[in-house]
Amino acid sequence: MSAEKESPVASQTEGLKVLFFDVQGTLVDFYSTIVQEGGKFSRLHGFQADWSLITEQWRAEYRNQLDQVIKQERPWTTTDAIYRDALDRVLTEHSWGNSLSPTDRDELSSVWSKLIPWNDSAQGLERLRARYTTSTLSNGSMASVLRITKHGGLPFDAILTAELIKSSKPDPKVYQMALDSVGIKAHQAMMVACHKYDLSAAKKLGFKVAFIARPLEFGPTNAADTKAEPYFDFYANSVNELASILGA
Repeated sequence: MSAEKESPVASQTEGLKVLFFDVQGTLVDFYSTIVQEGGKFSRLHGFQADWSLITEQWRAEYRNQLDQVIKQERPWTTTDAIYRDALDRVLTEHSWGNSLSPTDRDELSSVWSKLIPWNDSAQGLERLRARYTTSTLSNGSMASVLRITKHGGLPFDAILTAELIKSSKPDPKVYQMALDSVGIKAHQAMMVACHKYDLSAAKKLGFKVAFIARPLEFGPTNAADTKAEPYFDFYANSVNELASILGA
């Protein structure tokens, strides 16, 4: 009798020990959270606002500032500070912006620490954690990622963010920090994200990579890039689906 052939998944996951997860967008829905919480905020403060537009502007300004930090065009600072500064810039474009005090703005900016998980995130993570060590690897601040995971009931063995080495993904040093923190080599790690730049950077360092498609990451009118790429090791439409693919 001939020996059974090893399954493709088994061969792709041989030696895999740790799954590192991006957080914002991949595990939590920032768009819906900000639109929902922003609506509550504006009603409480007595003004009307297009929170879909504001969310788009706010995220874009954050990304612009973060890219400047990554390119070393401006000093490193926490993502919490970037979000707060980005909010000030966005508010200049809205007539009601001047009515908000610094305290009001701090309250509004804190929504980034209260992001709601996608429906599949917690259950999928629980399944994967039963088989692998799981950790965050986010550009978010340690404080915000701790709050997000606790607020959303997201189960992890470790919380790691780029803030620990005052850098941001896709800096290779961030991925190396993650490997060093859990004591493994790159071939024993998988990066899981809905952002291609993140996976591409990890892949170049020898990580396995899994793409989670989040077509609604930027809301219903701004389609996210969910096309599969040749360098992906795995492609899933949810964390639960990834758990099933990996046999967890």
